[in-house]
Amino acid sequence: VKFCGELYNTPLCSSDGAAGLVGSLREVTIHERQRESWQLRKGISDVGEEVDYDEELYVASNMVIWSKGSKNQASTIYKAFTVDSPVLQALWCDFTLPQEKSEKADVEKCICILQNSCINVHSIEGKDYIAALPFQVANVWPTKYGLLFERSNSSHEVPPSPPREPLPTMFSMLHPLDEITPLVCKSGGIFGSARVQYVADYTLRIVFLNAEPSIVMTYDTVQSLHTVWALRRVKPEEQNTVLKFSEQMGTPQHVATSSSLTAHLRSLSKGDSPVGSPFQNYSSIHSQSRSVSSPSMQSRSPSISNMAALSRSHSPALGVHSFSGVQRFNFSSNTQSPKRQSITHSPNSTSSDSFLMPETEPIVPELCIDHLWTETVTNMREKNSQASKVFITTDLCGQKFLCFLGIDTLLVLEGSGNLVLYSGVVRVGKVFIPGLPAPSLTMSNQMPRPSTPLDSVSTPSKPLNKHLGPLEEGVLLSPVPELRDSAKLHDSTYVEDCTFQQLGTFIHALRDPVHNRITLELSNNTMVRVTIPEIATSELVKRCLQGVKAILPKEIAVQMLVKWYNAYNAPGGPSYHSEWNLFVTCLMNMMGYNTERLSWTRNLDLEGSLSPVIAPKKARPSETGSDEDWEYLLSSDYHRNFESHPVAKALRLDPLEVLAPKDDFSQNLSLDTSTLLFTHIPAIFFVLHLIYEELKLNSLMGEGIRSLVVLLVQLARDLKLEAYIDYYYRDYPALVKTSRQTCIIDQVQTGFMHHPTFFSAEPPSIFQWLSSCLKGEAVQPYPYLSRICERSKLVVLSVALYILGDESAVSNEASHYLYKITSGNDALICSFRHSTSVSSLAEKLVIWMTNVGFTLRDLESLPFGVALPIRDAIYYCREQPASDWPEAVCLLIGRQDLSKQACEGNLQKGKSVMLSSDIPSGTESEEDEDGMNDMNEEVMSLIWSEDLRVQEVRRLLQSARPVRVNVVQMPEASDHEYIEEKENRLLQLCQRTMALPVGRGMFTLFSYHPVPTEQLPIPKLNLTGRAPPRNTTVDLNSGNIDVPPNMACWASFHNGVAAGLKIAPASQIDSAWIVYNKPKIAELANEYAGFLMALGLNGHLTKLATLNIHDYLTKGHEMTSIGLLLGVSAAKLGTMDMAITRLLSIHIPALLPPTSTELDVPHNVQVAAVIGIGLVYQGTAHRHTAEVLLAEIGRPPGPEMEYCTDRESYSLASGLALGMVCLGHGSNLIGMSDLNVPEQLYQYMVGGHRRFQAGMHREKHKSPSYQIKEGDTINVDVTCPGATLALAMIYLKTNNRSIADWLQAPDTMYLLDFVKPEFLLLRTLARCLILWDDILPNSKWVNSNVPQIIRENSISLHATELPSSEDLSLETLAQAHVYIIAGACLSLGFRFAGSENLAAFKCLYKYATDFLKCLSAPTASITGHYNLETCLSVLLLSLAMVMAGSGNLKVLQLCRFMHKKTGGEMNYGFHLAHHMALGLLFLGGGRYSLSTSNSSIAALLCALYPHFPVHSTDNRYHLQALRHLYVLAAEPRLLTPVDVDTNTPCYALIEVTYKGTQWYAEATEELMAPTLLPELHLLKQIRVKGPRYWELLIDLSKGTNHLKSILSKGGVLYVKLRAGQLSYKEDPMGWRSLLAQTVTHRNSEARAFKAVRRLERREMSETFELWQIKLVLEFFSSRSHQERMTRNPNRGLFMNSEFLPVMKCTIDNTLDQWLQAGGDVSLHSYLSGQPTEESQLSMLACFLIYHSVLTPGQLAAGGLEGSTNFSELLLKFKQLNMPVRALLRLAPLLLRNPQSMVL
Repeated sequence: VKFCGELYNTPLCSSDGAAGLVGSLREVTIHERQRESWQLRKGISDVGEEVDYDEELYVASNMVIWSKGSKNQASTIYKAFTVDSPVLQALWCDFTLPQEKSEKADVEKCICILQNSCINVHSIEGKDYIAALPFQVANVWPTKYGLLFERSNSSHEVPPSPPREPLPTMFSMLHPLDEITPLVCKSGGIFGSARVQYVADYTLRIVFLNAEPSIVMTYDTVQSLHTVWALRRVKPEEQNTVLKFSEQMGTPQHVATSSSLTAHLRSLSKGDSPVGSPFQNYSSIHSQSRSVSSPSMQSRSPSISNMAALSRSHSPALGVHSFSGVQRFNFSSNTQSPKRQSITHSPNSTSSDSFLMPETEPIVPELCIDHLWTETVTNMREKNSQASKVFITTDLCGQKFLCFLGIDTLLVLEGSGNLVLYSGVVRVGKVFIPGLPAPSLTMSNQMPRPSTPLDSVSTPSKPLNKHLGPLEEGVLLSPVPELRDSAKLHDSTYVEDCTFQQLGTFIHALRDPVHNRITLELSNNTMVRVTIPEIATSELVKRCLQGVKAILPKEIAVQMLVKWYNAYNAPGGPSYHSEWNLFVTCLMNMMGYNTERLSWTRNLDLEGSLSPVIAPKKARPSETGSDEDWEYLLSSDYHRNFESHPVAKALRLDPLEVLAPKDDFSQNLSLDTSTLLFTHIPAIFFVLHLIYEELKLNSLMGEGIRSLVVLLVQLARDLKLEAYIDYYYRDYPALVKTSRQTCIIDQVQTGFMHHPTFFSAEPPSIFQWLSSCLKGEAVQPYPYLSRICERSKLVVLSVALYILGDESAVSNEASHYLYKITSGNDALICSFRHSTSVSSLAEKLVIWMTNVGFTLRDLESLPFGVALPIRDAIYYCREQPASDWPEAVCLLIGRQDLSKQACEGNLQKGKSVMLSSDIPSGTESEEDEDGMNDMNEEVMSLIWSEDLRVQEVRRLLQSARPVRVNVVQMPEASDHEYIEEKENRLLQLCQRTMALPVGRGMFTLFSYHPVPTEQLPIPKLNLTGRAPPRNTTVDLNSGNIDVPPNMACWASFHNGVAAGLKIAPASQIDSAWIVYNKPKIAELANEYAGFLMALGLNGHLTKLATLNIHDYLTKGHEMTSIGLLLGVSAAKLGTMDMAITRLLSIHIPALLPPTSTELDVPHNVQVAAVIGIGLVYQGTAHRHTAEVLLAEIGRPPGPEMEYCTDRESYSLASGLALGMVCLGHGSNLIGMSDLNVPEQLYQYMVGGHRRFQAGMHREKHKSPSYQIKEGDTINVDVTCPGATLALAMIYLKTNNRSIADWLQAPDTMYLLDFVKPEFLLLRTLARCLILWDDILPNSKWVNSNVPQIIRENSISLHATELPSSEDLSLETLAQAHVYIIAGACLSLGFRFAGSENLAAFKCLYKYATDFLKCLSAPTASITGHYNLETCLSVLLLSLAMVMAGSGNLKVLQLCRFMHKKTGGEMNYGFHLAHHMALGLLFLGGGRYSLSTSNSSIAALLCALYPHFPVHSTDNRYHLQALRHLYVLAAEPRLLTPVDVDTNTPCYALIEVTYKGTQWYAEATEELMAPTLLPELHLLKQIRVKGPRYWELLIDLSKGTNHLKSILSKGGVLYVKLRAGQLSYKEDPMGWRSLLAQTVTHRNSEARAFKAVRRLERREMSETFELWQIKLVLEFFSSRSHQERMTRNPNRGLFMNSEFLPVMKCTIDNTLDQWLQAGGDVSLHSYLSGQPTEESQLSMLACFLIYHSVLTPGQLAAGGLEGSTNFSELLLKFKQLNMPVRALLRLAPLLLRNPQSMVL
């Protein structure tokens, strides 16, 4: 197979991969071999950076191969596609997906493969689509909107008989999922009435299509005419005209047209043959309408596929509503009455019955072509004269041409085999390719570097190389087709004799142009790829060419560029260094100079290049030297440098007199006026001067400036511009003095010169302009060349903004500072929008500079004096940045910490910022599966750096390893008894093991991002033990002791939840992965149920397909249903989602209609569903739901005992759900007053008669239960907890006293006997939650909740025996006491959850230790161990809530103490509570804390309900699954500073400011981060402060979203160390931080200092640096700077205040010493216009620059000469704007007699 391997002269099969590929082509027959084709394009990289390779699509039979490669990079195969049928065409196409929100559309880059019946589209993201084609396609064209199809007019099509219009021939497809729609055209009529119609003319063929600009060229095969059209989207009104078209006409034929067209298309797209069955059935799907401007259009997508219409939110908008029914059509004429939808009898229809013909919706066109141009008719055309090639070309000046080649038009490939290159219509030159057989050349193997005068070539589809500067957009060469010899060319002027035909090989075609590379096809069927050289390589030459091109008229510019191109790319062309010399010579020749006679150009080293422009040099006899050689040496740079060398001075060598070369002055050199550029010399000179000024602003271009100034001096002399010569002399005193030769330009000829309007007599100087600004003088607008003097423009505008304080400078057309020079006209400057908060000028400047693309690298190369104002602004902004600046601004001011923050802030929601957590892989294998190894060790080791508490927590919470069963064998016990004893001990320990997973879930919360290709590892729950000393295994399944059935059922559920909660909400998870995790073995079903619940809690369950949810629920596995229902509800929290409501209602009999079938729903599933309803309707106060739930709290046991088991948990769940639905609404429950919610709840709480059941379920509850005797009173034991908590949640934080008083604990013994002591805990808790603002963190407040009777009779801890009492039950009082205290403490935990409040902690800790003492006190038996353990657990949980996430050591010690207690009263529930406390303490590994929002408190009430299960299967009072709802209250609040340079977490000092509240005034607290922040709504601002890191302020008064997004993405806050500071980790006390604060900003000082030293040593050969020092001094004395300093006195000085005066004095002294030591003589001779001696020149220039002395011409104009005394001078000087210090030094010279100095 011939492959593009040949193009790069590398045999393809040598590479391994390719050999297999060629093998896979199977038997490619000779016939198919002809069908191969390929196309190339410029390589496109994903990111958008410049790449330099070609991409090729190669097609052979049914394969498409996409490869990349270039001359210096091997060809690689990128993708290969194989399709079922032969490939007709393959092409690249970009589809746009319009976004709803943003205006920027997404682009899908695709490759399209056309087959006979369908087109395959593969996007590079990996999506593939297949679109069926409704017709035979002749050709596909890529456009910028999508694909364009040409229908092939096949022979079997019925010719258009009169009644029917022809079907359209061109169609567009905007996206593979869209319908293929006909193209419409709009052609101007004779009277300009444009008519819009379908393109249905089958004689039109597309011959060329271009994406940018979007144009189409067609060829009419009948009239043989070419037409050019513009392609664009259809306007809505045009769509309507096309659709109404048939109605307006009203004739039957048109009625048929649109519908039969549609039908025809539709039927074809169904894949039938066109004359298929007459009955066609269509279904049409509604999908959201694409954004069509007319809202009435309904969109349907019947033709492609149902899924397609659903998957793409904008399927094409199709017309009006219509029936989707049977559509009938055939190709014969339809006889129809004009009315629509009449009954038709069709003579040749297959069915004899007549039926109604419904209209199909017409297909709405998407694209339209507008007529632009048609060529004129020529008579001599042959029949088939379609253009063989069409292309767009851009000439060297950027003018575009559309060229098309007919048979009799001039071809670029000449008939004789020569290649000739054109720029537009101007011929550039002949192409010479070394390595092709010419008489002396033989074919060489390696491809030599072609040196041709061709410029860059680019593909027809991409005419303008957007990536290159405007210069390189050169000629675009067409891909020329193969020419047979018949097409001879007749344009003999271009045909030259030298051809390639001597050896029988010649070029007979060009193909595949990409950028500046092109393939030549030779006649012996080989191909060679050549590269065409660029127009210039050196930066300086490019700049000058750009400038000159911009200023000259287009035609002249093209000629100039062509001449330069031929000179530069002559065979064996120049190397880089001589490029400038060649350019100067070439330019001066074009201006009319005789470069041979001009001494400096003659000596330019052209490296012997025989350029055609320069006459061949006279060969000199080399044996005999001549005088000229000596002169050449004397005038050389080398000699000049040596003269000024210190050695020469030390040896007192006399400077040699340079003899004036004899022929220079003997004959005057005059210019040739007939040359191309002679008349434009002034314009070119001025442009080159502006480029010279521009280059001064780039300190890297020093070399180029020196080269350029020589040329400028020559031109200035010849144009007799004294001011310019003087100016150059001041800049480069050493260079300017050397050249003295002038060329005479006659006065007469000067008249011919074209003096442009913008030419100014005074040389524009950027430094002078800045200096005037700084001194506050009025300034003229600065001339500026668009796109060439960008730096000058930038500097001018930034100074105008920052120094002059003119904000309009950058916001509008900045015409009063810049004066724009053009030959054309285009708009000036990008306007500047404030998107971010900007206050000071410094901020405005910095933001504007980033908007125009100024970066730190640009700043580095600005000269230090010019950069100073910008650096000053940057310095100011760096100290006080705003937190919402875009990324680029932060980079410019050197705050990478902020820029990185901004950059991560823009990541999509999905990606969270993960710090590298490298887990040491060498851990032993048991460690691995305890489920806690994905924590971020790095951050945790910063938070808890002093001890190993994290390892300890891990040890306490692991449940994957066997426990240690330590039982000593008593001497009297038999072995069997001993084994039983061990197993009983293990059973006790297992109660604890089974309680661990809940705590582990808290500890590892959201810490892991799963790999989508692997299952989530769930650590196994290990219920075995090991007995020392022999480490024998102890197992519960041995049958020695009775083990409760299903004991580990809930434990494994919790284990699954814990594993699932590791998954962070930001992870990328999809439905497939969730299903993929489903275990194969039934034993693990409980874990999977828990895993599903966890996915709901972290929000991933919404991705699970409805189908799968249904699938899981129908399995009838109780645990799975519980997990799924709770998970789905938590994921849809507060959304009132209808689908989920239906799902839950099926499981709640009360929400089903009374007549519905009785479903047998397990009790626990009902409980889960009720809580689910509460979650989904949270906070909505939905009336119906509330009514049902209120009734359900008191649901009777039911006649058949349906509801008798575990009624308590159902009632509690209803109460909690009711509380959630009406959460915090208090008395404002709208529309529920008739339900009497609070009264009903009160009744449930205290008891009383049951009310008559209202609602539709009353039938069910009529007959009483047959087994439970309840009578008609309410069973308070069942309903009280739910009702109490419902009241608490409804009135949460409302401070409603009347409701709170209902909940007051009873204060008489009689009433106390009526209330279970446990319920007192709930009442106290509920009361305190209602009176939220009254909670105070001290023991006095806690005790105030205890009624007086209890307080007076409380037992002291230390009493040994009980006080006896007849009328008081001490047991009741003691129990009431502990429960009330516990309730108050729990409410304290809620009030200060996650706050780490010290007072609350101390108060709770005191009570916790008290309870611990109680447990061991002798009086414990009165209160009851169970009650004390319950209260202790509640206290531990309260402590953990307050200290959530903080890992407090004291609480940890308490938890560890409780962990060790395993015997006696300690049951499963208490272990559960203790380990939940431990988990809360280290919530999310210290990254999460608890929130106190209403929603969080509701979730915590469910999770921490203070009645704990007795054993692991106990769900009687509270469903165990609800323990995990704490997740809904957890919020990320850890702020981790990350050093932006090392990308590691570090310590930083932050200052947190609290808003003032009713309890405390505004306060500030310093924290060492990483730390948990307080709740965000309490804060005013956070700042990173301290001497070590750059300050950073996050202001929360504007809203907390910015900080919330930082916290949710891992809490990473980037910080940046100041220079010379060490981090707190390396240097905790701050003693080692270097003294480097003094060294930070000194680099500009250092530069300035060097310059001053050089001045002192009198070695300044150019005054560039002196200018900079002058600008520095002027900046610091400028008014704007002084004002800034007074406004902000504590602002750090940018430069040392002692430094500036020293500099100033040194310079003043040096220059004054020079004046006294004879400098005044040379100064005087300068002022009077006489020549000065050479040795003084450079110091004189320094003096003139530093003191801003005007030129002699200006001084004379000022009339200073005649002045007689100093005061007169003073007045005149004032008008000249010269500083007084200059006057003091010049006055003695100007006045001539010293006496007149006296006033």
